[in-house]
Amino acid sequence: MGSRIRENVKHYFECFCEVVGPQPDGNDAWIIQKFPETYKDEEVLRSVPKFAFPCDFDNSTVQHYSFVLTSHDSKWTFGFCRHDPKSETALVVLSFLPWHESFTKFLNVTAELTHSAQSDELWKFLDAVYQTKVPDPGGSFKIPIHQNSQNHFVCQSPSQFQLPSIPENRNLTEYYNAVDSHNMMVIFASMLYERRIVFTSRRLNRLSACVQSANAILYPMHWQHIFIPVLPSQLVDYLLAPMPYLIGVSNTLLSKVRKNDMGEVVILDADNNTVDTPFQDLESLPQDVVRNLRAQLRNRAALLGDGVSRAFLRALVQLIGGYRDALRFHQGEKITFSEDAFVESRPPSMQPFLRKMLELQIFQQFIEERLDMLNAGLGFSDEFEMEACNYSDKSSSRLKQQYREWLYTMRKDTSAFFKSVKSRVKERGKNVGKAYKGIRSRFRDTPSPESPSVAARPRPHTTFITSATTSYRRDLSIKQRLSAGPDGRNQYSPLSPSSPEN
Repeated sequence: MGSRIRENVKHYFECFCEVVGPQPDGNDAWIIQKFPETYKDEEVLRSVPKFAFPCDFDNSTVQHYSFVLTSHDSKWTFGFCRHDPKSETALVVLSFLPWHESFTKFLNVTAELTHSAQSDELWKFLDAVYQTKVPDPGGSFKIPIHQNSQNHFVCQSPSQFQLPSIPENRNLTEYYNAVDSHNMMVIFASMLYERRIVFTSRRLNRLSACVQSANAILYPMHWQHIFIPVLPSQLVDYLLAPMPYLIGVSNTLLSKVRKNDMGEVVILDADNNTVDTPFQDLESLPQDVVRNLRAQLRNRAALLGDGVSRAFLRALVQLIGGYRDALRFHQGEKITFSEDAFVESRPPSMQPFLRKMLELQIFQQFIEERLDMLNAGLGFSDEFEMEACNYSDKSSSRLKQQYREWLYTMRKDTSAFFKSVKSRVKERGKNVGKAYKGIRSRFRDTPSPESPSVAARPRPHTTFITSATTSYRRDLSIKQRLSAGPDGRNQYSPLSPSSPEN
């Protein structure tokens, strides 16, 4: 399955939605408007209202949280949601990019423009951002927030292989502040054993932040199972699933589920910093790894920046960095991985755990991804590989030399192959050239039909619906003064295919 993040993303966001919440008359939440209008993934659009208003929750302050939609190819679409207690609607943006900090700023800007006196400013801003190319790692773009304004929305693309850091990464900062280092280690160990794991909190922003961070510090591995940072009430049966999962559940929703029905589940209460687990996962990890990890997490002065992320990364280097000693190089063939050599590369005290690791999907995915990277000639280039080099300098030097020799041979063989092909094509090309001269002489005097002129195409534009939000809020204020009749929701039906009328 590999990484759940899409590559070669073309747009900063895929769709922006404004969602009105569930109504007192029993109508579910629905989308009142979206951008671009050309976005037609009906399955996703049906899911957005469920995640925008997933359950009863505390809405006393402005709140940001994220959710994830999983496609048929197991890739993730990230949803970022903003709730304002002064509004009965939520703002949602969907993107293939997991840029949480950037989309928090983006939603704050769209919230400001939503209340702008000029109703078309929001749509012009959205169109400008949508048409802008996604920056390369470490790059950026900026878009004026208002026309002829000095204020800009600036999007900074994360640097390649950058680890989450405190306080820049809002998710990790929230996780670290809510959960102590011991309980973070318990969850980390449970994820390595691919358990069924539930996070719970009364605050949706804390809930999604903790779940997203727990997954992030599993790098360079990726959670390969059910992943729902915020669970809508309509999907509560997922908690009864027998397969591994990592799910965030509001405490009000979790209180409606009998624990006995869920079976053996690890539950982290992020509000009270408690973990309830039927397993001894942390105790069963190699204890030298646990001791080193605990010592690093106790050094609070070193945890600002990427200290927390790097502590868990180094623990994984101790556990699985030995995969490098299990790589097998055969000239002229692809690099392979030896499971036996992997286990034997580590001390006897660690080998029982490593044999279990071989059975885990997250580790199998990791090996497949590393082999793909190496066989593509990308080498050892990310933070994990650099930490692995620091951990074992001697074996790293030998490994790099082997890889350089393998890569040199592969490139030389490839070059020889293409030279051979080129010479054969050149020889055949002589015969083709003779035939071409004959054909050209036949048509030299034949007038060609007129070619249609290709006029310069105008830049694609989007037809803006500028009255939807204004109309909705005007009707909403009237509803607050007058009791709505039985057809009080007819005004929304033209705005969206997902309105209650449909």
